[in-house]
Parts: sequence; C-alpha cells; structure tokens
Amino acid sequence: MKALASCFASIVGTENTVCWEDVPVSQQKSILQAISDEKPLRVNASPTPPGCIVYPHTTEQLAQVIAEAHRNKWRVLPCGSGSKLNWGGLVKNVDVVVSTERLNQLIEHAVGDLTVTVEAGMKFSHLQEILAKCGQFLALDPITQDTATIGGIVATADTGSLRQRYGSVRDQLLGITFVRADGQIAKAGGRVVKNVAGYDLMKLFTGSYGTLGLISQVTFRVYPMQEISGTVVLTGDAKAISGAANVLRGSALTPTQADLLSTQLVSSLELGQGLGLIARFQSIAESVKEQSNRLLEVGEQLGLKGTIYSGADEADLWRILREQMHSSASESVISCKMGVLPTSAVNVLTQVDMGWIHIASGLGVLRFEGDNKIDQVLGIRNLCQTNGGFLTILSAPVKVKQQLDVWGYTGNAVQLMRLIKEQFDKENILSPGRFVGGI
Repeated sequence: MKALASCFASIVGTENTVCWEDVPVSQQKSILQAISDEKPLRVNASPTPPGCIVYPHTTEQLAQVIAEAHRNKWRVLPCGSGSKLNWGGLVKNVDVVVSTERLNQLIEHAVGDLTVTVEAGMKFSHLQEILAKCGQFLALDPITQDTATIGGIVATADTGSLRQRYGSVRDQLLGITFVRADGQIAKAGGRVVKNVAGYDLMKLFTGSYGTLGLISQVTFRVYPMQEISGTVVLTGDAKAISGAANVLRGSALTPTQADLLSTQLVSSLELGQGLGLIARFQSIAESVKEQSNRLLEVGEQLGLKGTIYSGADEADLWRILREQMHSSASESVISCKMGVLPTSAVNVLTQVDMGWIHIASGLGVLRFEGDNKIDQVLGIRNLCQTNGGFLTILSAPVKVKQQLDVWGYTGNAVQLMRLIKEQFDKENILSPGRFVGGI
C-alpha cells in the first residue's frame, strides 16, 4: 500500500495522496459501503480496503494518475465528494480511490450565451452561487445539493424533479472533457448551445457511474432566474389525486416541478392525509398566481384539500421533502430509483410507504426502511416492470446488495454495453462491477 501511495504521490504530491490508514473513519465507512471483494474469504467479511485516496488538482494530473493505474492494472474507484459513492453495484477489488474534488475551478461563464464551463469537482451549491450573481441558475435538483459535485451529478444522472420543465442532465449538458482509462485526455461536445458535430458522448457518459472514464470538465446550458415562485399542494384519496395529475398533464399549465407523494410522505411533511400532488410554478407574479389558482380549482372540483406555499415556507417545503426521502439516519434504509408509465404512478405509490414520483416522466425515488425489506423491494420491482418500468437499487446495506441484482435490468442491451465498456476500458480498471450486468 505504501508503494502504491508513493507512486501517486510523485504525481500529485504527498499532501494530495492519503494512505488508507490516514483516511478519516467516516470516509472509510463511506468507501467500504461501495466496494466488495470479488471472492470474499467468508460471508459478511469486510472488503479489502483500497491502498489510498488520490486528489489530482488539474486535468493533466488526473490523466497521469489514471495512466499510472492503467500501466499497473490497478482498479480505480472514481468519485467527487463521495456523496453518491454507495449508489449502484459494489465495485470489485479496488486498489485506489481517485477523487476529482480538488478540480473545482470555474473555467468560463458566458453570461450572454447562457453557458458555463466548470471543473468536475466544483460543488453544485457553489456553482449556483456564482450563477446567481448574474441572475442565472443551473436547472438541476440533485439529492445532496450542498455536497454533490458537478461531475458526480453527471456520472449518476442525478436530475431531480426540475426535469418537469427543463429536462434531464443529458438535456442540459453541452460538452465534457474526460480522461480515458489509458490516461489520454478526450473531449466531446463544445461550449455552445447548438452543437451537432461528432458523436454524442455526453449522453453515453451521463449515468455511466465512472465506468467509461473520469470526467474533468463539464459545460452546461443555464437559465435566467424566475421572478417569483409558488407551490400548490393537493392531498386526498388516490383516485382524486390520479385525476388531478391527469388534468395537469393534459392542461396548458407549465409547472417547473410536479410530483406525486405517498401517504406516509404526505403525513411526515404534515401536509394532510392521503396521497399528495405537489406542483411548483415559477414565472412572473401574475402567471404564478393565475396558474396556482387554476390548479387549486381542479383540486376543489375533485374534493382535494389544497394549499399554496410561497417564500421561505415554500423553500423549506422542498428542502424537507428532499431530506425526508434521502436521509441516511438508519443504516437499514434501501433507497431505489424507479420508473413506470406516468399513469401507473399512483398505483405504485399506494403500495409503498415512502415514495416520490414525477408526474410527467414516471421516474421517482422509493425508500424502504427496516430489516427484511428485500421481498417488498422485489415485489415493487415486479410491479414496476409489469407497468412498463424498472426499479434500481441506489443505496442499501452491503449485505443487501450482495443478495440481489442491484440494477434488475431485463432488456437486451447488456452485450452492447459490454462492447462499449471494452472499447473505453479494455483492462476493466474503472469502477469494475458497478454498472448493469456487473460491468
């Protein structure tokens, strides 16, 4: 381990190479939740830890680090701040963790062109602060907004419910710079909104979980901040909520966020009883008021309870909603990403305790808490697949991930994925085992 660490220290410096025994205990625990030995010596044995964590400061240093790992066939677990390190499958036999957290500079903010280029390790919250000074924002709503890095958001396709108005990560991504598995620096896309040259590698890298390369720079389109915001919450029985969602989907109303909430989630947020529909409108004051009132009228006609939130109350509502769905207070929590046909979302929510599903895409997050929840998770996965969808486990105890297929993929593209992986990472050193089919 010392030899491995000294090898990387010669590239990035000793202050940017941390041997495993010097890693803080809380960080060690986080990393161990993401890895597993390929052939453990005994059941429930702790995995062999990586030798060190390396923190490059430039794209060139990152490239040298990966080139060194490639020469020695050392297996690499890439990460940013590590806030989503435990998502996806368990990575097999990791030799070194490479963090882009210290690649965190603003490269260019073209205010007039509504684009921004930053290094992958910049925190999402910091980028939003920079953009806010010019009256702009990045239209993503990641789970951990204070700690998530831009590269990690792209690698895990962590969009959030702003997809209702602005689309997903891949819809807003204009260009990336990345380091290949052999240490070569490559680019895709550009720094302009209209860019049609070359292959769209941005879409391929979005949600690839660090299995194809390490992202070092990202260019996004950004949007002007809206004048005012208001959120309507409707609560009541499942049939009425389903009806309200259908009306909203087919109406001329233009919410920036619109989601369905499970009964227990509604209760924990003290919003009322029954299922919930939460819709956020952001525009000029007159438009927000008019659209909010129209949705309230829809709710009243269906016998639903309706409330409008604004200002600090509205901001707190969305913040607490995120916290309720993604709090890691209990180590037994199983957090899942799911998708179904939008018209089947209510049916899924009636059969889970904690659930949050976007009304337009049918994508959402489910949370299972407590021991012996594997059968319930598999039952809901079957329900999602029956309704034209999927269920993927994001985070869960290691012993749970060792017992079942985290991704639950039933399509016919695994062989194609393997061929792509081989083209990008022939030696299989980047996040081995983390993606679909053990890729």
